[in-house]
Amino acid sequence: MFIGENPTHIMANADISDLVVFPGDPLRAKYIAETFLENAKLVTNIRNMLGYTGMYKGKKITVMGSGMGMPSASIYTFELIHYFHVKRIIRIGTCGAVSDKLEVGDIILATKVYSESNFAYTYNNYPKYVVNANENLNELVKRAANSLDIKIHPGMLTTMDVFGPYIDYDRVLKRIPKEYEILGEEMEAFGVIHLANTYDVEATCLATIVDSKFSKVVLTPEEREKNLNDMIKIALEAIIR
Repeated sequence: MFIGENPTHIMANADISDLVVFPGDPLRAKYIAETFLENAKLVTNIRNMLGYTGMYKGKKITVMGSGMGMPSASIYTFELIHYFHVKRIIRIGTCGAVSDKLEVGDIILATKVYSESNFAYTYNNYPKYVVNANENLNELVKRAANSLDIKIHPGMLTTMDVFGPYIDYDRVLKRIPKEYEILGEEMEAFGVIHLANTYDVEATCLATIVDSKFSKVVLTPEEREKNLNDMIKIALEAIIR
């Protein structure tokens, strides 16, 4: 295994906190930094994957993009952990609902994540299809949501290698063991959490539902911003606890 002296995808001299909020979209990282952090500074921008470090309620926080899909997210997760000694990561993103128990706009807190991908087996021979989010960090997320009076739905996500709305993903869902009640599907959480678990780092995922196979509801730009802001606030409050 070859691991260089310096990271390849994050600036070597980047000022990275050991607390990271981790959206997929680098422009969402920019929005969070400019909207919620004090004295935020751009600390890395290789390949336009923007990362910012600033202060939130007196605590140093980094927020940076992960890109789309497990391969991209895992690169940044590894570099954050290996080169910058990050101790806590909360992925925040969007997902599609695959359960009729949830509605567009609801927020899911991942307790477990299922994936039929070979990602973890390729990475380090991990043979299972389920990873567990960090229980301690999830408790902090629940407390933060309660303090903000924002409802969240703890449960299981599935991470897929393809963008669900572009395929017949019912075919994929039917292959998932019946004992798993999947609430939503997305593309990064399994990889992020698996790497964090591998290196004994706390990680979890918050995902806002932006579409549902059971609904034709489409969020307006204003509704989308509010719901994503609620998720962002929960993540920021939880990660500093």
